[in-house]
Amino acid sequence: MAKKIIILNGSPRPKGNTASLVAEFAKGAKEANCEVTVFELDKMDIHGCKGCFGGGKDSEHPCVQRDDMEKIYPVYRGADVVVLATPLYYWNFSGQLRTAFDRLFAVAECDPNYRNPQKESVLLMAAEGYGFDDALSYYKNLMKHLGWKELGTVLAGGVMKVGDIQGHKELKDAYELGKAVAGGNGL
Repeated sequence: MAKKIIILNGSPRPKGNTASLVAEFAKGAKEANCEVTVFELDKMDIHGCKGCFGGGKDSEHPCVQRDDMEKIYPVYRGADVVVLATPLYYWNFSGQLRTAFDRLFAVAECDPNYRNPQKESVLLMAAEGYGFDDALSYYKNLMKHLGWKELGTVLAGGVMKVGDIQGHKELKDAYELGKAVAGGNGL
């Protein structure tokens, strides 16, 4: 059975290095007959979580706020795999990705025990340097807390300017990971 994949791209650069990783991953996944939906978070109107615990009362509109998360919620609920794609900003995920991911809590509020839907996950990350340790630690702890199965990561360091990633092995790694995810296996 083909998997449904949602990619949350937290990069503000539409043609940047993170976007290149996303494109290669999506290409591999589509070639493996997966259904892939990409959300370019920087182009969307997504507000920060209010911490109101008012969500979860309406599964069609899990959050009390009405913004572009309304486009993400149904795809997220139906997805088997959630791909978090982001540049490394101050040793962590971009604000765009963190803001959208925080808002997914409204879906967990639909469960009386605040359980998150069970998913598989992938992390795609690009950075000027190679200091991924803190972001990777955060990601692994997040996945552990959510109970999600990690399928793999692609961390592309040394890619600051748009296009720097061209010719790097991480593009092939992202493509191969996209293909592998179809079978529930990572790299």
